[in-house]
Amino acid sequence: MTETKFDLRRLWPLSRRGVVGPSEHLDVDPGDEDMSSDLESSPAWNDRGAEELGATEEAALSAPAQKLPLANLEARQISAWFGDRKVLHKVDLEMKAGEITALIGPSGCGKSTFLRILNRMHEMVPSASLAGEVLLDGVDIYDPSRRLTEARRQIGMVFQKPNPFPAMSIYDNVIAGLRLTGTPATRDEKDQLVEETLTKAGLWKEVRDRLRQPGGGLSGGQQQRLCIARSLAVRPRVLLMDEPCSALDPTSTRVIEETMLELAQEVTIVIVTHNMQQAQRVSDQCAFFLASQGTPGVIVEHGLTEQVFTFPNDPRTSDYVNGRFG
Repeated sequence: MTETKFDLRRLWPLSRRGVVGPSEHLDVDPGDEDMSSDLESSPAWNDRGAEELGATEEAALSAPAQKLPLANLEARQISAWFGDRKVLHKVDLEMKAGEITALIGPSGCGKSTFLRILNRMHEMVPSASLAGEVLLDGVDIYDPSRRLTEARRQIGMVFQKPNPFPAMSIYDNVIAGLRLTGTPATRDEKDQLVEETLTKAGLWKEVRDRLRQPGGGLSGGQQQRLCIARSLAVRPRVLLMDEPCSALDPTSTRVIEETMLELAQEVTIVIVTHNMQQAQRVSDQCAFFLASQGTPGVIVEHGLTEQVFTFPNDPRTSDYVNGRFG
């Protein structure tokens, strides 16, 4: 059956100031000090920064937190291209509500591309296209009627490299989503949000007496947890994590893993990792991606983590998890 490939540019949303085009969807580095210091005065960054942080309509951020059911995320027949180069082929994967799903596999097999597809970051690349569906509780996030900002709010992202706004205080990093959208909130509401999200990220006790100090002054592990808190501030239902511990020391890695296990009680988590021990420690489900030379990435095997690592069905899976290649 022929795949229906569609150009992701048709999904670019309308901003409050008009149509957002390709040049306004370039990757943003929140580590740029000039950018972070100018956020409040730059209308263009207000739109782009809001989308990157997963912001949504103003009322959603200032309203009291509501207990939502845990979200189920499902990819159906996902294929992806960069220009004419196909990088993923018909990937099916259910990421179950309230569980941690680990994506493993050698470099270049499409794991991170797949992760970016799950919250519509793939479309930020002008040459990108895809086929298939990504269903959040049964609703396709790529449906043209769905707002990009809503998808990003419900499905947050934490990147491999910690990227707090270095010129902003710890406090202001957490509430950046509110500030970028001009969302009204009282001091008490902001204080409550900061304490709540930093506590969930396992950072509150370490920084509560220095909230006005720059976020860039924290250690690498603390910066990563600050980024987790920033993602949680817009109350996502799914949290995507792209090798969040790869640049951290063992102690910081352990704290991040403990944070993930606690967060899984209220958000569905999908993590890309090259650390097989980490995948075994934190995940409930595991999917093994592989791309043979010159062919797009596929899922070779997926299932319960214990089964994938102990009794894999495919010999390639056994070879990879036991370190024979990759």
